[in-house]
Amino acid sequence: MNKTKFKSGFVSIIGRPNVGKSTFINRVIGQKIAIMSDKPQTTRNKIQGVYTTENSQIIFIDTPGIHKPKHKLGDFMMKVAQNTLKEVDLILFMINAEEGLGRGDEYIMERLKETDTPVFLVVNKIDRVHPDDLLPLIDQYREKFEFQEIVPISALQGNNIETLLGQIEAYLPEGPQYYPSDQVTDHPERFIISELVREKVLHLTREEIPHSVAVVVDSIEKRENHAVYIAATIVVERNSQKGIIIGKQGRMLKEIGKRARVDIENLLGSKVFLELWVKVQKDWRNRLSQLRDFGFREDEY
Repeated sequence: MNKTKFKSGFVSIIGRPNVGKSTFINRVIGQKIAIMSDKPQTTRNKIQGVYTTENSQIIFIDTPGIHKPKHKLGDFMMKVAQNTLKEVDLILFMINAEEGLGRGDEYIMERLKETDTPVFLVVNKIDRVHPDDLLPLIDQYREKFEFQEIVPISALQGNNIETLLGQIEAYLPEGPQYYPSDQVTDHPERFIISELVREKVLHLTREEIPHSVAVVVDSIEKRENHAVYIAATIVVERNSQKGIIIGKQGRMLKEIGKRARVDIENLLGSKVFLELWVKVQKDWRNRLSQLRDFGFREDEY
């Protein structure tokens, strides 16, 4: 009997912002992406989740949400997203079943027509809509683009995820195992830690702080007591944003640190002391030198 040949490949997940791409990756990987690699990786926008079974390895790339850019950071993120489409074996175009077809989706499908890579339509958040509304929604997208497969899922609840993974595997070429079986991402600890802090800022401040926030991990020090001491700086564009993040008598900053520390301890498997600072760098998203300082590098694409 012939042994099943190993399949592997790179799968890009694209879609409008907030359709559930990161939720999907975390669901597949089974955790908030944790690091098991010390290799440096300066790319800050392509979260690579590695899913390995006995027969295959799928490397997921979560691109920035595709949208018309409004500043240099937006331009950079769009270049990352569009260049990724040329590098992968399969594209998952994820949509939000609640929102329906919009201009943003039509913009993405126009970009997809420029590539020969197979595309799946992944309809996420099906737990939030009536089943009778799904078929008319799918028909709208089918009229605009010829998808290889159409798979409805709920990333949050896990509905139909196994089916989607099976269909992805069927489209992958035979190939090597690129990463060890127990490695779930290729990002270093510093990147994951900065993202965990940034996530807490966005969750706690919501609409008050737009996405003009960057987090830089200044130092990670492991001491003799096996605890990890981390210093990080939250960078914003205006003094008013700094005031919001610090909060009255420092309460907001303390809460951000408290919540981030829990996730970081889960990530590192050890006790963590986290010290946070807030710094204003005006209009950093439009300054190439500052974008480079924060790890956004166009020359890698």
